[in-house]
Amino acid sequence: MKKGKRTAEDAPLATEREQEEEAAPGGGEPASGSPELEQEAAAEVDVIGQLDHLQAEFGALNDRHLRLAAEFSNYRRRAETEMGEAWGRAQADFLRRFLEVLDDLQRVSALDPSDEAVSVQAVVKGVDLVERKFGRALEDAGVEVVEPAPGDAFDPETMEAVMRVPAEAADEDDTVHQLFQKGYRFRSQLVRPARVSVRKHE
Repeated sequence: MKKGKRTAEDAPLATEREQEEEAAPGGGEPASGSPELEQEAAAEVDVIGQLDHLQAEFGALNDRHLRLAAEFSNYRRRAETEMGEAWGRAQADFLRRFLEVLDDLQRVSALDPSDEAVSVQAVVKGVDLVERKFGRALEDAGVEVVEPAPGDAFDPETMEAVMRVPAEAADEDDTVHQLFQKGYRFRSQLVRPARVSVRKHE
């Protein structure tokens, strides 16, 4: 029998060998360089490129966030410092308004009552001048005096009733009878209510 010729007996062996080759792993995969593999490789490269882009964008946003947070922290500290300084200047200015009044009070208290040249009328006049000067200083500082007159309607928002007095008529009910102590309001903030007696009609 010559080489190269396959007999009928060899045919089953050849068929089995071909079947084994077809059933072998990778036998049905596309060959290297096929369009399917090229598309998969291109898609993988595209995904990696998108991921790198997203990571770079995230890093840039994170850096921007950190810079903004640092800038806001610096601004807050600067604002707190400026507010503290402004408050200190306002307090100093408020105190400065009363230094002259304090000087006048000290001059009055330094008077010698045994001195015949110092009269009671002069002392009273000096105290009256100091009181008026003090009132002007309060007004310039934005302090409002709450001083209800007898007959004014009682206002619980700015007044405190310390005594009840019987009213002679119904229309006098809940009106101020007498002022015992003035109240004060500073820039719409009530510092102390006016203390009054109130008429009540039974």
